Amino acid sequence: MKDIKDINTPCYVCEEELLENNLKILDYVQQQSGAKVILALKGFAMHSTFDLVSRYLKGCTASGLHEARLAYEEFKKHNSDAEVHTYSPAYKEDDLREIAKISDHIVFNSPSQLFKYADMVKEINPDVHLSLRINPEVSSSPKDIYNPCGIYSRLGTTLANFDERVLEYVDSLNFHALCEQQVDALEEVLVAFEEKFSKYFKNLKHINFGGGHHITKKGYDVEKLIKIIKDFREKYGVEVYLEPGEAVGWECGYLVASVLDTFKNGIDVAILDTSAEAHMPDTLAMPYRAMVRDSGEAGEKKYTYRFGGNTCLAGDIMGDYSFDEPLKAGDKVIFEDQIHYTFVKNTTFNGIKLPSLAIKRKNGDIEVVKEFGYTDYRDRLS
Repeated sequence: MKDIKDINTPCYVCEEELLENNLKILDYVQQQSGAKVILALKGFAMHSTFDLVSRYLKGCTASGLHEARLAYEEFKKHNSDAEVHTYSPAYKEDDLREIAKISDHIVFNSPSQLFKYADMVKEINPDVHLSLRINPEVSSSPKDIYNPCGIYSRLGTTLANFDERVLEYVDSLNFHALCEQQVDALEEVLVAFEEKFSKYFKNLKHINFGGGHHITKKGYDVEKLIKIIKDFREKYGVEVYLEPGEAVGWECGYLVASVLDTFKNGIDVAILDTSAEAHMPDTLAMPYRAMVRDSGEAGEKKYTYRFGGNTCLAGDIMGDYSFDEPLKAGDKVIFEDQIHYTFVKNTTFNGIKLPSLAIKRKNGDIEVVKEFGYTDYRDRLS
């Protein structure tokens, strides 16, 4: 299949060439800075692309057992040297026993969890690296919902709650304080992180700078990032990790939907076969207005429509978009930049069909790699 018009919708399409362009930028950071970049599966987990991703990135970071298994089973089969890092705000013992078997790094959220499980984990996997997540209590995250360093945050250990006995177990420290941000935000966080915790760096092997680095966004100061990493590595003699998710999938794909119906109710309304609630959840959570190909702002072009999802939720609205020509049932609508933090958060609310997953190959062929149906809805229920 060559033409988007031939796609059965809804369908996410990841463009292989654009994905590789992002990976090349991230690899450039690795090569020039000496840092290791690993994929945050919470932001991008399209494992049909792992053969490509694994050529550039050094592994994956997981948020629990299932993501760790995905990294171990699907990423490492393409690169046996790939690392699996796992972090969770709290572990269940049964899960952690399995995580320990397949992880190279395990990150604990609190000293209490570290003290509870460190000996068990080391008994299962003597080679595993243990780390503690730190809350530097500084972040310029644009929204509270995405701010891991906000007041009363449950994520990471503050200086006041740091217990120096953790240094008997860990050889790493982690922090994660950014969200879609530029290198200046990292620089600000590092100042606080070093001021509060650098006295504990002496015998560490690794420092993980977390994710949220918008490295592949146009205008990001990649050279400054490289300098910051190099300076930090030389100053403290540690290996540095970055774990972007969004930067991997940034602007490398889109969600294709179809118009099902149009009508007037004070304004022109178009109902699509997709859903902001179920298929583009960050557009409501952030919130933000997704870009639609060949559209304008409301009133900018001749015909303006309010896009609504095909669910019963009144607020399942994508926004108002204008077009040069009127829309009709069957027309395709393309929501740009819908590969990261979208299908990883999908739901089957209302029993709505999950979008298919497709890859646009470098030769222009569009290959549908996964389709979903009734059983995917049924089997997650009982």
